[in-house]
Amino acid sequence: MKHAASACLVIVLTALSSAAHGQRAAGWDAAGETAVVFNSAFPGSAELAAYYAAQRHIPKERVIGLRCSQEDSMSRAEFDSELRKPLLQMFQSKGWSISAPLTQVKPLTGTTVSPNVRVLVLMRGVPFQIRRNVQGSKQSEEDEASVDSEMCVLGLNAPPTRGGVRNPYFDQPARFPHSQRSTGLLIVGRLDGPDDETVRRMIDDAVAAEENGLLGRAVIDLAQKSGVYQEGEDWLKRSADTLKRAGIPVFIDRAESLVGDFWPLPDTILYFGWYTDHIMGALAAPSFRFKRGAIACHLHSFSASIIRSHDRAWAGPLLSKGAAVTFGNVFEPYLSLTIHFDILNKRLLEGFTVGEAAWNATPALSWMNVVLGDPLYRPFGRGIGAKLGEGAERDYALYQGMVQRMAADSDAQIKTAITQMAEKRESPRLLELTALLSALQLKHAEAVDLLEHAEAATENAGDVPRLRLYRAEMLRRAGKSDVARQLLREILADERFKTLPEAGAARALFEALGG
Repeated sequence: MKHAASACLVIVLTALSSAAHGQRAAGWDAAGETAVVFNSAFPGSAELAAYYAAQRHIPKERVIGLRCSQEDSMSRAEFDSELRKPLLQMFQSKGWSISAPLTQVKPLTGTTVSPNVRVLVLMRGVPFQIRRNVQGSKQSEEDEASVDSEMCVLGLNAPPTRGGVRNPYFDQPARFPHSQRSTGLLIVGRLDGPDDETVRRMIDDAVAAEENGLLGRAVIDLAQKSGVYQEGEDWLKRSADTLKRAGIPVFIDRAESLVGDFWPLPDTILYFGWYTDHIMGALAAPSFRFKRGAIACHLHSFSASIIRSHDRAWAGPLLSKGAAVTFGNVFEPYLSLTIHFDILNKRLLEGFTVGEAAWNATPALSWMNVVLGDPLYRPFGRGIGAKLGEGAERDYALYQGMVQRMAADSDAQIKTAITQMAEKRESPRLLELTALLSALQLKHAEAVDLLEHAEAATENAGDVPRLRLYRAEMLRRAGKSDVARQLLREILADERFKTLPEAGAARALFEALGG
């Protein structure tokens, strides 16, 4: 990952005035303003497009087949001749506009279909890279890009082919259809991944999570970077604070390395971390699986340079592990021009769609970025913890509700209230979540006590090794390595745990502590 290179950013857009709008856009028929593009030459692409359109009730006339390269990458000339120009011609022939102001949008004559398109979905099979131009033995200047980011500027008269353009929608408070800065831009998402089955599951999971609510835990994996890379650490830390205040329990790993092998991360709905070139650590464990509807991203320069693989780079493997959405870069993007996690999470929690939130959090267009997942997916469109549910779902919803109701109170008062609720409900899970809150505040001794209390209260033997592992980690963070090693010895000696993934995590932590 290179540091920001603002000099390479070609500024071609003038600033537009922006009106203040509410954080939520009620009544926007996003599906009615969505077009879907598939590669008619790629096996399965048309079927996936039809499936997605049916699930999201997208008009059939908005499902577009174009014949283009079956490779992951294409040249700039191929992009223009196979994708950009045919799409522009189709839009013109159909009378479709690109993100026109709301005041100018009227249904097409004789139909109820909006003539406006604000969202473009690219299906598996459409190339995702535009290669740098090569002239003779010399490469051109920086003109490579993602297909997706170039499609974001489809409505601009003359988008550049060298460098990027400033995103006028970056960090704007209004949702996309209400923003005066979105005119001529498209929200672009890609339903792509290692195989057709994964893509269908991504579609289904987004719809299911919207219906049932997205409840669970967040994982923030710092890398202890500094200097010119400090801003990446800051995005993650601010994300942790935003999620904490929203009532989403957060496990934060402050070590330089990734969360360790086999470390238990139950009910993970959000994951943000950096910085390795391929999936490894806890997320790579065969036993790990994201919760349905999860959003996950690992920041790396080439995290999405490979998408259609189960085990290479990051994008494909995260989707294979059950994530519904991920984000990445197809070529070197420079750190400052990647997706800003703090803005992304803020917008998601405000009820933006995944597509809106992602591009709102991305400073440049005509650049290297991709959004993998359903761009219409609104994980928190109904608000945080909108449904109580049962069992674990109920505990997460109760935790969130308590944190939000007591937003004006001190952290100590919030933890006391949740602990009292946990004891009343006889819920060890609520005690465990409160321990994560204590750990986030660097009160590790307090977290140890809460985890010990949770273990004493649980009737589920399967929770015990996880609770002990977390307790050992909190002891380590509290500077009590000797006590942590003794607890890990007990885990490793217990016959009940020897075949469990947690035994591998205990062994790794024991060795890291010099055991």
